[in-house]
Amino acid sequence: MKKDTILSTKSLEAMWPVINPFLFFAHHLDYYPAGNEEMGPAASLRGRNIGNDFTAKDGWRMYHGDTIPGFPVHPHRGFETISIVNEGFVDHSDSHGQAGRYGRGDVQWMTAGAGLQHSEMFPMLNTEGENTLELFQIWLNLPKAKKFAAPHFKMLWAEDIPIFKTTDEKGKSLIINVIAGCIDDVRALPPAPDSWAADPENEVAIWTIQIDEGAKWELPVASEKVNRTLYFYKGSSLTINGVTVSSNQAIELKANEQVTIENSDSISYLLLLQGKPILEPVVQYGPFVMNTKAEIQQAMDDYRRTSFGGWPWPNDSQVHPRSRGRFALHKDGTEEIK
Repeated sequence: MKKDTILSTKSLEAMWPVINPFLFFAHHLDYYPAGNEEMGPAASLRGRNIGNDFTAKDGWRMYHGDTIPGFPVHPHRGFETISIVNEGFVDHSDSHGQAGRYGRGDVQWMTAGAGLQHSEMFPMLNTEGENTLELFQIWLNLPKAKKFAAPHFKMLWAEDIPIFKTTDEKGKSLIINVIAGCIDDVRALPPAPDSWAADPENEVAIWTIQIDEGAKWELPVASEKVNRTLYFYKGSSLTINGVTVSSNQAIELKANEQVTIENSDSISYLLLLQGKPILEPVVQYGPFVMNTKAEIQQAMDDYRRTSFGGWPWPNDSQVHPRSRGRFALHKDGTEEIK
């Protein structure tokens, strides 16, 4: 085995390191208390920097929310957000009148494209106990030809996401939720239509992985041009091609070489991101990601002029009624109810 299949390892902080075609990766894990009547935390907010609360006081954060945690209305242009919710719920609202509530394994795939505003709030639906939230948000770039695609979102509901399962020679199991890409004959649901991931030639893969204690698994080989990172975010340690790696590490791998992963004495949880890079300039200013500074200036001017469609909701921190279950309302009026 070649040990140099590991190109680098980096510690996982609040913002996880990414490689082209990905732009950003955040892992939110908040142990929220019971909810109050407003669906905010039934706890004192004293001592928090309300409006910019990113310190995990008492195990949770308000982020940019004031009464309900989350991210009130803000714009995007030029890329996509992929939000994976393992625990808790997210309430989505946007400038096209679209809305949704998703969680407990659901994934939202949103193409910002030409521009939209949206809010992502974390309602505390449980009034009797904790409201733990675990959310991964990934930003995937769009190529120049798709920067001005029509904004779009779709739901990958937990019960519909394809699952790959295998066991090793000792009967130890591995389970992968295939959010993008494919493994063996298990192929993900289609992504948003204008996504870099929509073309199989780009080999985009997003997998969440659970490995039994003591399990051994060979990661499938991809092509040489693919960038591949394995995020080991929960567990004890892994051995990757003979190299021991502790948890809370991002491990950049050579995609076209064999990688054997051996787990230690506890269940391990990983997330894999891979894809061919978009070989174009990247210029980013906050929530806008374009190819030139002039396009960034245009995005700012367009947003000031049009507000990317305005804001049709009564609150900047819009949440849906507590009684609503998981749903998605699209701009054509169609509604998915789960």
